[in-house]
Amino acid sequence: MAKKKTAKKAAPAARSDSKEKVTLTQRDKKTIGSLTSLADSVVTAAQRTRDPKLDIPTRSLSNVKYNKSQRILEMGKNTTARQLFNLNQAKSYMQTMLAASGCKRLVESGKTTSIRGLYYLMKHTIAGTKEETFSDQAESDPIIEDLEVLLNSLREELHLYAQQRGSMVGNIILNDKGDTIDCSRMGSGGYGIPSIVEEDVIQFVECGADFVLHVEKDTVWQRFNEDKFWKKHNCILTHGSGQPPRGVRRLLHRLHNELKLPIYCVFDNDPWGYYIYSVIKQGSINLAYESKRMAVPEAKFLGLRAIDYERCNLNPSVQIALNDTDRKRAKQIAKYPWFEQKKTWQKEIGKLLENGFKLEVEALISQGLSYVTEEYVPQRLEDQTWLD
Repeated sequence: MAKKKTAKKAAPAARSDSKEKVTLTQRDKKTIGSLTSLADSVVTAAQRTRDPKLDIPTRSLSNVKYNKSQRILEMGKNTTARQLFNLNQAKSYMQTMLAASGCKRLVESGKTTSIRGLYYLMKHTIAGTKEETFSDQAESDPIIEDLEVLLNSLREELHLYAQQRGSMVGNIILNDKGDTIDCSRMGSGGYGIPSIVEEDVIQFVECGADFVLHVEKDTVWQRFNEDKFWKKHNCILTHGSGQPPRGVRRLLHRLHNELKLPIYCVFDNDPWGYYIYSVIKQGSINLAYESKRMAVPEAKFLGLRAIDYERCNLNPSVQIALNDTDRKRAKQIAKYPWFEQKKTWQKEIGKLLENGFKLEVEALISQGLSYVTEEYVPQRLEDQTWLD
């Protein structure tokens, strides 16, 4: 009598977090060490019957200072205590530890996610209650920022990435996670600058460019790319879709410091253009603790100037009247320590206010479609008439 065949058991469904062996970089090991130490501090406090707490550096203007010698913004020493056994702070304390746990899980698995992805990774109903760990992403984002500054780590080191906004084209070859990228052969769209551009992700293979031209908007970048400005002037052309995201700023920092390339910035003649330049040059208040890895103090402002209305013989129709917010913002920027002592910047901002209007780079199209790429920027580079 034939033996009855025994049905094979179905293999268990694969878990979302694979157990494949992950090769950790030195950066990953350092990050895991910081996250583990944070967890150990809770255990140590409990063993000593002390109230577990976190001393989080204060992320506000009052705790940011301008380092004149290094020409960057730096975080001060003020901190805010976050205690587990304080009813007003207990939830944010636990949220911080939950975010740390989620990031440790990401790093150990060799995976990355967006800050929204981490929000969903952390979000759940606490057992035995109707309480949610996070009500919405607006509640989780500041916690992630607190964790960054608490650990003195870039968000990217926690395996978190932000929205990708920025492109690059020019005479440079990269290695992006094992793929060789020739940025001179990327077509009309260019190479999309990723959020994470650290050395273990992006390596510079070969670069023959003389400088980097960073423009404010992708629409202006398209004109420069279509006109092959980067090829004619042997440069790297980048944009950040307005205020550049962290990946673009970090890449500009690396291009300048590692490849010794000058950075020239083409922005609008308005308070927003001045501010974006300030962020690239000195750093931002929210990321003051990372200015050393993001700011480029030697960056030059090659953008539209208040005097360009007459100098370029522009039509009155391109004027955009300043509103009360513009005027207030311009006066605030004029008082920034890194602009306050510079006569050229005081004169520039004063002229903007005197004009009573602002100008976009696109206004130069009134002088010809390629005026900005064939005459305006080349002449400013040759004459070295930029602001510093």
